[in-house]
Amino acid sequence: QVQLVESGGASVQTGGSLKLSCVTSGFEFSIYCMGWFRQAPGKEREAVAEIDAGGPTIYPDSVKGRFTISRDNTKNTLYLQMDSLKPDDTAMYYCAADLDSTYGGGCREGLDYYGYWGQGTQVTVSS
Repeated sequence: QVQLVESGGASVQTGGSLKLSCVTSGFEFSIYCMGWFRQAPGKEREAVAEIDAGGPTIYPDSVKGRFTISRDNTKNTLYLQMDSLKPDDTAMYYCAADLDSTYGGGCREGLDYYGYWGQGTQVTVSS
């Protein structure tokens, strides 16, 4: 059974930092593309960061230079380091797995490709 469990969300002030974790089980974590996504109230879910099995990463301009995605294949865990947080970063953050991705083929960059999702962890940034 595939499981993804996020943690690390909190309330912080502008300029603060947080590190989110996503512990996974039920699949061979090391060979698939993984991603972090977020959804703010009244807005569509959007990609925040994606990481291929081989390590290449993708970030939208809105978080580039502030967020860092990483993975520890020995712990089956995905991370998201978030620095210089802004009120616009306030959202529910989700990790997701694309279990149809091809090892080394790069992430396919689209929410629809991710078939497995965690329950989310809330990040609130106050000004």
